[in-house]
Amino acid sequence: MRTLTVRMARSSARHPWRALLGWLLFVALCLGVGSAVGTNSAKTADYRVGEAGRAEAMAAEGHLERLSAEQVLISARSGALDERAAASAATDLTARMKRLPEVAGVAAPVRSSDGRVLMVEVSVKGEERDAKDKVDALVAQTGAVQKDHPELLLEETGSPSISKGVDQQRGDDLALSEKITLPVTLVTLLVVFGSLTMAAVPLLLALSSIAAAVGLAMVASHLSPDAGVGTNVILMIGLAVGVDYTLFHLKREREERARSGGRLSPEALVELAAATSGHAVVVSGLAVVASTATLYLASDVIFSSLATGTVVVVLVAVASSLTALPALLTVLGRRAERRARRRAERGKPARRTRKPEDGGRFWTALLRPAARHPLATLCASVLALLALVLPLTGLNITEMSRDTHSREIPAMRVYDRLNAAFPEHRVTHQVVVRADASHGTEVGGALRELAERADADPLFAGASRIRTSADHRISTLELRVPYLGDSPQAYDSLDHLRDDYLPATVGRVAGAEYGVTGDVARYTDYPAHQNSKLPLVLGALLLVTFLMTLYAFRSVVLGLLGVVLNLLSAAAALGLLVLVFQHTWAEGLLDFHSTGSIGSRVPLFLFVILFGLSMDYQVFVVSRIREAVLAGTPTRQAVLDGIRRSASVVTSAAVVMTTVFVSFVFLHIIEMKQIGFVLAAAVLLDAFVVRVLILPSALLLLGERTWWPVRPVQRAEPAPENTLVDVR
Repeated sequence: MRTLTVRMARSSARHPWRALLGWLLFVALCLGVGSAVGTNSAKTADYRVGEAGRAEAMAAEGHLERLSAEQVLISARSGALDERAAASAATDLTARMKRLPEVAGVAAPVRSSDGRVLMVEVSVKGEERDAKDKVDALVAQTGAVQKDHPELLLEETGSPSISKGVDQQRGDDLALSEKITLPVTLVTLLVVFGSLTMAAVPLLLALSSIAAAVGLAMVASHLSPDAGVGTNVILMIGLAVGVDYTLFHLKREREERARSGGRLSPEALVELAAATSGHAVVVSGLAVVASTATLYLASDVIFSSLATGTVVVVLVAVASSLTALPALLTVLGRRAERRARRRAERGKPARRTRKPEDGGRFWTALLRPAARHPLATLCASVLALLALVLPLTGLNITEMSRDTHSREIPAMRVYDRLNAAFPEHRVTHQVVVRADASHGTEVGGALRELAERADADPLFAGASRIRTSADHRISTLELRVPYLGDSPQAYDSLDHLRDDYLPATVGRVAGAEYGVTGDVARYTDYPAHQNSKLPLVLGALLLVTFLMTLYAFRSVVLGLLGVVLNLLSAAAALGLLVLVFQHTWAEGLLDFHSTGSIGSRVPLFLFVILFGLSMDYQVFVVSRIREAVLAGTPTRQAVLDGIRRSASVVTSAAVVMTTVFVSFVFLHIIEMKQIGFVLAAAVLLDAFVVRVLILPSALLLLGERTWWPVRPVQRAEPAPENTLVDVR
C-alpha cells in the first residue's frame, strides 16, 4: 500500500496541474452524475421492523394501511366560536380539499368537548414518506378558506406538515452549523500554519470532497436507499476527516521541509510525506470505512444511510489526499522556491525555516506524568474515565417521537393545541389480522370482543373502527388512546393489547396472524430491533478494529490495546451524555428539553464512528513511534518522542473535529444534538486523555512487549529518487 501511495503522490507531483484538473473534473462528474440520477429516497416499507413492521406489511397487502393525515383546526380569534361561521368554513374547506388530486378523503367535522374548536381531518394519498411533498397544496386551500373567513382562525397540522417543518428546520440548522464551523476551522488552521494559503488548503480540499461525496451518495442511494440523513453525515464526517487527513499530510511535509534545510525539491518532499503520513492516512481511512461498514449489519435503513454517507465521503477524502493534495503542495512549493530565488537576487536573506517540531514545552509538561509515573498515571486516568462510565447504569434508550420536535416549528404548536382540544385523537393503535377468508366471521367477532375489552379499559378512549379487505383475508381495528405518544400510559396500552387482549381474542382464531402497529408500536419496536442487533454490530466492530490495527502494526498487543481504549473512551463519552441529556440541569445551557432518555440511534452510531475516527489518532501516533523504533530508537524513547512530535497535529485535528461536532449541538433536533455532543466529548477524551495519558503510560509499561509477536526490524528508509532531489 505504501508503494501505491508513493506512486500516486509522485505522479501528482510530477504533473500537478494535470492532477488538479483531474480532481476538479472528478468532483464535477460526481455532482453531474448524481444530479442526473437523483436520490432514491427510502420508502415507508424500508422502515418496517419488528411486529409493527409486520403488521404494516399485512395492512398494506389488504390496502388497509393508515394514510397520512392533516388536521385543520377552526376556532374563534376571540370569545366563543360562532357555530354557523365555523360550519360554513368547514363546508368550504371540505369542498376545496376534495377537489385536490392529493387528497384521499375528508372526514366529517368533529367538535371538541368544550365546543371551542372544530376539526376537519384530511387524508393524503400515496406513500407516507411522500406526504410531506404534497402538503403545500393542502396548506394553500386552508389559507384560501382563512382569507374568506377572517373572523375565524384556521390552523393546520399533521404528520406531513410536521415532517416538512422538521426538514426546513434541519436545513436552516445545517446552514447555521456551516457558518459556525467553517470560520472556526479556518482560524484553527491559521494558528497551526501561520499562513492563510496553507490554512485554506485543507478546507478547500474537504469542501471539494464533500461535494463529490454528495454526488456519489446520490448514485449509491440506488443500491441502498437514502433515509434523508445522508447529507447530514457527509457534512459532519466529511469536514472532520477531510481536514484531518490533509492536516496530517501537510504537517509532515512541513516537518520534512524544515529537516532538509532546503536541500530537497517540492516533489521529493511530497514523496517523503506520502511514504509516511500519506500511508497513515490511507490506513486510517480504510479503518473508518471498515468500522462504519459494520452499521449495515443493523439491518436498518437509517443506519445503512449513515454508513453509506460516511463510507463514500471518507473514501473521497482519502483520494483527495493522494492526488489533489500532493499536486497542490508541489505548486505551492515551487512558488515558494521562486520567491526565495527572487529574494536572493535582491540580496535579501532567506526566510527562516522552522526546525522540526519536538512537541514544545506544553506537550512535554503534559507527558511528564506518563513519563515519570506511568503506572500511577495509567491507573488515575482509567479510574477517571470509569467514573464517567458509571452513569450508564441509568441509561434509558428510547425512540425520539414526534412529541420531541422543537416548538419553533409552527405545525408543532398547532399539534399541541390539537392534543389539548381532542385528547382522544392523540394516539391510535392499529390491530391487523390476517386469516383465511373462511374465518372472516370468527375474526370479526374476535375483533369486536377486543374492542369491548378496550372500551372497559381507562387507557383507551373507547372509539374503534373495524375494516376488512375486499378478499376478506385481512381485517384491521383502530383503537384510540387519550395520552401523548411518549407517555407511560400510551406504552402501557400497547402492552395490554399485545400481551393480554390479543392473545385472549384474536389469538384463539385458528391460523390467524396478527400484530399491532401505529406510532407507539414503532417507538417500541425500533429500539428493540436495534438492541437485538447491537451484539452483532459491536462484535464485528471490535473484530474489525483489532484486525485493522494488527494489519497496520503487526502487533497483537497494540490491536487489543486499541480495542480496549476505544471501548473505554466511547463508554465514558456515552456516560457523559447520560449525565447531560437525561437530566434537566443543562437544558438552559444547551437549549433543549430533556426527554429523560437517549435517542435509540445515538449509542450505536457513537461506537461505530468513534472507533473509526480514533484510528486516525491511533495510526498517526503509533506510526511515528514505530518509525522511531525502525530507526533504532529504544521503545521507551520512541514512545515519548513519537507522541511529542505528533501532539500538535493531533491536537489541531481534535479541535477541528470537535468544532464540527459541537456545531451540531446548536441544532434543534434533539437526537442530532445528542450525536454532536457525544462525538465532540468522545474526540476530546480520546485526544487529551487516551492519547496523552493512557496510551503513553500503557506503552511505557509494556516496553518491548508492545510489538509482540514481531518487533519492528531496524531498516534504512529509501531516499527519494535522485531525479526528485535537488542538492544545493
